[in-house]
Amino acid sequence: MAALSLPFYENHDTLTLAQRLLGCELVHDSPAGRTAGIIVETEGYLTGDPACHAYRRATKRNAAMFGPAGTLYVYQIYNHYHCINVVTGPEGVGEAVLIRALQPTDGLALMEARRNEAFTTGFERYRNNTIDASTPEGFRNLCNGPGKLVIAMGISRADHNFSSLVSGPVSIQEPVLTDFEMITTTRIGIKFGADLPYRYYIKGNRFVSKK
Repeated sequence: MAALSLPFYENHDTLTLAQRLLGCELVHDSPAGRTAGIIVETEGYLTGDPACHAYRRATKRNAAMFGPAGTLYVYQIYNHYHCINVVTGPEGVGEAVLIRALQPTDGLALMEARRNEAFTTGFERYRNNTIDASTPEGFRNLCNGPGKLVIAMGISRADHNFSSLVSGPVSIQEPVLTDFEMITTTRIGIKFGADLPYRYYIKGNRFVSKK
């Protein structure tokens, strides 16, 4: 599969991109190896949306969000977890799509190792738990949340914030899944704009973070 082109990101508005990214494959070709997963859940964040990081102004933290469409915006939550967003809209606008969950497709052993290393270094909430990707539950839990998938995919703010999804080590490939029903609903874990229907996921997919 080929990486999505720059016009793909430039020619669709944020909410359309949030929907069209479903079924595409997020890929990271790192020195440690290749990991990949099908995007099964997204959320859109718009200008004028009180839940959007760019709601008030550009800051050092959210600067990548004001970059050109197709840029990767990586930000920290809860002191040590990270989330990844696809920057959308014209440069200077400040809109993005959060990748909330993946269906793992490649590099499962590496994903498992990264998640378990995070457990031992205290980055995971339940330090006594480990991931066994050979079990159905362990496989499902590898990437079924925005913080989990960033760890499993080996993505970091230091290395990948501001990077291009068109020419960088992290890319989004053309759709792997195309025949599915999409659910549109409200976003998760936010105080403001919680009533806006900007969350999308593949119906019946067991890797979605929350039905």
